[in-house]
Amino acid sequence: MDRRTVLRAGALSAGFLVAGALPANTANAVLRRDRPVLTHGVQTGDVTTDGALVWTRADRPSRMLVEVSTDPSFRHSRRIRGPVLTPASDGTGKLRVRGLPPGCEAYYRVQAEDLDGRTTSEPLTGSFRTAPVGNSDVRFAWSGDVAGQGWGINPDIGGMTGFAAVAARKPDFFLHSGDTVYSDNPLVEKVTLPDGQVWRNIVTPEKSKVAETLAEYRGQFAYNLLDENVRRLAASVPSIVQWDDHEVVNNWYPGEILDLPQYTEKRVDVLAQRAFQAFHEWQPVDQARAVDGRVYRSFSFGRRVELFVVDMRTYKDANNAPRDGAGQILGARQARWLVDSLSRSRATWKIVAADLPIGLIVPDGADIEGVANGLPGKPGGREHELAWVLRTLAQRRVRNVVWLTADVHYTAAHHYSPDRAAVADFDPFWEFVSGPLHAGAFGPNTLDPTFGPVAEFVHAPPAANTSPLLGYQHFGEVAVDGRSGELTVWLRDGRGTSLWSKTLRPERAR
Repeated sequence: MDRRTVLRAGALSAGFLVAGALPANTANAVLRRDRPVLTHGVQTGDVTTDGALVWTRADRPSRMLVEVSTDPSFRHSRRIRGPVLTPASDGTGKLRVRGLPPGCEAYYRVQAEDLDGRTTSEPLTGSFRTAPVGNSDVRFAWSGDVAGQGWGINPDIGGMTGFAAVAARKPDFFLHSGDTVYSDNPLVEKVTLPDGQVWRNIVTPEKSKVAETLAEYRGQFAYNLLDENVRRLAASVPSIVQWDDHEVVNNWYPGEILDLPQYTEKRVDVLAQRAFQAFHEWQPVDQARAVDGRVYRSFSFGRRVELFVVDMRTYKDANNAPRDGAGQILGARQARWLVDSLSRSRATWKIVAADLPIGLIVPDGADIEGVANGLPGKPGGREHELAWVLRTLAQRRVRNVVWLTADVHYTAAHHYSPDRAAVADFDPFWEFVSGPLHAGAFGPNTLDPTFGPVAEFVHAPPAANTSPLLGYQHFGEVAVDGRSGELTVWLRDGRGTSLWSKTLRPERAR
């Protein structure tokens, strides 16, 4: 799809079609037919033991229809009437499908029906696996960081091929660890690399400047779904999505006032609200499952795995807050929810999906963007809150907690131990980092010694903002054996090749 196709499709409507334009085959359908068109594919997310949330978007006001079956031929299927898709939600809609058996392969097809009931769109199909029960095998992939640092959809290399590599692993679900879009990173049509290679981007109007309006934020999410690899993964593998900073603006925190000339709207709280609306319109996230109606929530996958998705953006303190006081990254309510939920969990492995690493120093100029404060000695700043979480888990004898994250644009395995730490009142644990899936590669960052981390493995580029053309794209994979309970982690490159792996045996509660 070239820029001319994008602009022609976008010009057809002052409402729906402007949002990120359309994939080429969809644009042709719009030009040919007077019937609804599903413009950006289908997705499923927030999978449970009896179903999942199904997402789509139509080019005009219409009703979402979903047919679901456990048979790929759709025999004995159920048809469910979903919400009306309107401009109020940018034409997007979601419908939770229920009543399926645990651990089954489910097949669905989605249509949009004209409001007069006379015509329907061409159907789009997909599949997902419901969450299992009992001592079942569980396998999933995770990564983050998509379309950042000027590296968008490049048709010369087949687009965002990392998504195809994830799909080829056929995981039960895909955990998107944040930076799902880069609202603050505009794209240009050509980028010349230091070695003379030329990177070509597909560019839409919304991706040609920083996002400030609701329409521009919507266009960030629409852009990624122009890529065929992204749409195929979304249709065939359910996702569990969290956000990080670039959904809004780099390194943001509540109450911040920007000092950046490219922004006319300087109030981050205003930008964050617009980004939040677009995020929930365009991602298959079930707000009803979120504790605060936003992002943090949990999912059970039988007796072996429970996943806890946290939000380290909405409730954090300022990046220039004192580093030696009692700061916050989760906020008191979320921190308490996390500790209590981990304590109640009966799953063998409790996996915390974090959008920031714990021990890596992530600066924001002269300030601190992440958890680690960059100072040796006892926990201070945001570390103080994490120290309480880790200490309370140890006191309650919560075992087998593993942390997964992305954010820093390289892949690594970190082991934390009180034997090496400034404090000794927590249990050893692992943190695995993987990304970017399609963005500039960076790192490695420096480890803060407070919680005693060591880097057991690191794969990082030789220079900052290394292009995806040169590799250093990553995703991770986790597999839990239902019989033994062993958990294996693979850190993979963007083609799916394993770079490093580790098998952990579950520890019995003492």
